[in-house]
Amino acid sequence: MTENTNKRQLIIIGGAEDRDGDSEILREFVRRAGGIKAHIVVMTAAAELPKDVGDNYIRVFERLGAETVRIIDTETRDDACSSTALEAIAQATGIFFTGGDQARITSILKDTELDTAIHQRFSLGMVIAGTSAGAAVMPDKMIVEGDAQTHPRMEIVAMGPGLGFLPGVIIDQHFSQRGRLGRLISALVQEPAELGFGIDENTAIVVTDSQIEVIGEGSVTIIDESEAVYNNMSEILKDEPLAIFGAKLHILPNGYKFDLHTRQPILNQRSVAKVLPET
Repeated sequence: MTENTNKRQLIIIGGAEDRDGDSEILREFVRRAGGIKAHIVVMTAAAELPKDVGDNYIRVFERLGAETVRIIDTETRDDACSSTALEAIAQATGIFFTGGDQARITSILKDTELDTAIHQRFSLGMVIAGTSAGAAVMPDKMIVEGDAQTHPRMEIVAMGPGLGFLPGVIIDQHFSQRGRLGRLISALVQEPAELGFGIDENTAIVVTDSQIEVIGEGSVTIIDESEAVYNNMSEILKDEPLAIFGAKLHILPNGYKFDLHTRQPILNQRSVAKVLPET
């Protein structure tokens, strides 16, 4: 079993990742999970048609060379304590949460034996990835649902507990494609998270301990409200517009990094070369 016990690794995907071409993001997941020795478990709790979704990911991960790919389909909370599911997690080097409805994932898995087993394996270095709904559940507080393409208001987003693999942040997916800046800002004002990550489709953040790297064809929008000096949440009704002063915004395309401890973006090597003085 190939694991790095010194690192906690997440691959959080904004949805609609390439599954038929080079599959850069899924390829990176398989590579980090052990390459041709990877033992992948696909969690289909979010999916409305779990068999179809599971079969699709089996095809992709087998094409990319994973040694084994297993499906765990948890339709009820009772399924989340089955010996078969727990055995699969014990053998896995990588777990992949599919898209669908993020509320289904937490209602079925959170605080179960399976949830505990996944967190234990994650703490030992097993790689966890999720796309779309599977991305939304990664923080300890998640966006359950919300309106897109509108200005920030309290009423446009509903929050709930996530699975807690990346605490202290809020994740939104399909970000640019569905115009979700307003709802991410609304979520950040409601919850005590200081960082929000809006991830475009076919784009991912690869989290290794405290460092994040962007991969894929789109960008990641980062909102940092740790130094915000004002918001009007306590003064408005739920359908009235939000105001926020002093928040920071970063936009990171492929190859750029971000440090979660310092809350600072990191230039990629090509950009560093451009800003270094000539000698």
